[in-house]
Parts: sequence; C-alpha cells; structure tokens
Amino acid sequence: MEKHLLNYETLLQITQRISMSRDFNDIALLSVTGVRDALKTKGCALFLVNPKTQELEIAASAGLSDTYLNKGPISALRSIADALKDGPVAIYDVGDDPRIQYPAEAAKEGIASILAIPIMARGNPIGAIRIYTAEHFEFTLEDVNFVQAVAQIAGMAIEMSRLYKGLKSSIEILKAARDPREVGAKRWTPHEGVPISTGKLQHSTSGSTG
Repeated sequence: MEKHLLNYETLLQITQRISMSRDFNDIALLSVTGVRDALKTKGCALFLVNPKTQELEIAASAGLSDTYLNKGPISALRSIADALKDGPVAIYDVGDDPRIQYPAEAAKEGIASILAIPIMARGNPIGAIRIYTAEHFEFTLEDVNFVQAVAQIAGMAIEMSRLYKGLKSSIEILKAARDPREVGAKRWTPHEGVPISTGKLQHSTSGSTG
C-alpha cells in the first residue's frame, strides 16, 4: 500500500457520493470502493452484524475473490472481535495472530495485514469495515482516522436508509388506508399502525346518538 497524505477533498468526495444515495447496497459499495481507492489497498469489505447468529455478514466488497468471501461463517465473537468492542484494530501479520479466524484462507488470498474499523449507529456497533493489504503494513494514525470517518458516515447513512425504507412503507400503508377504493377491501392489523377497517358506516334509523 502506498503511503500518502489523505486530504479533506478525498473524504469529501466519498461523503458526497454516499449522501446522494438512499439505497443500502449502494452505500455499502460506495464505502468499500472509496476506501480501497483512496488508500490503494488490495481490498476492502463492509460487514454487518447479524444479531440473531452473532455472525458478520458481507454487505459489500472490493478487490477480494469470491472464494475468500465464501470461506465460511465469520463469528463476531472470534474474528477480530476487539474491533466491535474497543475500536480500531490493526493486525500486522495475519499469519501469526490468534484474532484471525481463517489465517490459511487469508494467506491463500494473498492478505498480509488487516485494519478493522467498527461501524456504529446510535452508539452501538452494527458492523465493521476491514481493509486488506498484500504486504505487511503499519497503518498510520491518518489511515485509521480516515477510515473511521468513512465508517461513521456509512453508519449514519445505513441507519437513515433503514429508517427511510420503514417510513416509506408506513406512508404507503396510510395512503392505501385513505384511498376510498381500499375501504372495506383490506383489514389492517394494529401492528401496521392502522386501525382495522370497518367498511361503510351504518346510519342509525333512530337518528344521531350524539
């Protein structure tokens, strides 16, 4: 990996590209390609934590083979777990570090060093960005700060994307509920935030009850 000064222009370009998308997949892909291109590394990947299985699931990657990406389940409790609890973790030699879950597969992929940065949302770790180099490399403070900034932006964008999709669904439900053509045709459940439809109102023969 080439050492060079990272400037605000590089970060601004990545931020602008991420902010222009509301799609989660686009945000994840823009994050990994932006980091890889800026740092000129072998590869980069964005993982999200599955709260049910406690596994890191790949959301997007750049520069890594399908064979390596499909090497097996990645445990959030075993694979560089400190990156989700204590912050950034830099591993100089993946072949001689117990925090690497698949050292043989990493060596076969040609990976020498890894930098793992947590992705936070509302103060909780939701995933991680990992940078992979082909040669043993000591990451600088500038490198770490840069990737942390991208991870923070990605975390906020991912959270906003999820909220947007949830809000969009709620709006569509409300619009359908207000459509006269839909009255009586659907019975919304309380879990959908819309009262159960009763169809047309029946007028009392004895007049208004007040």
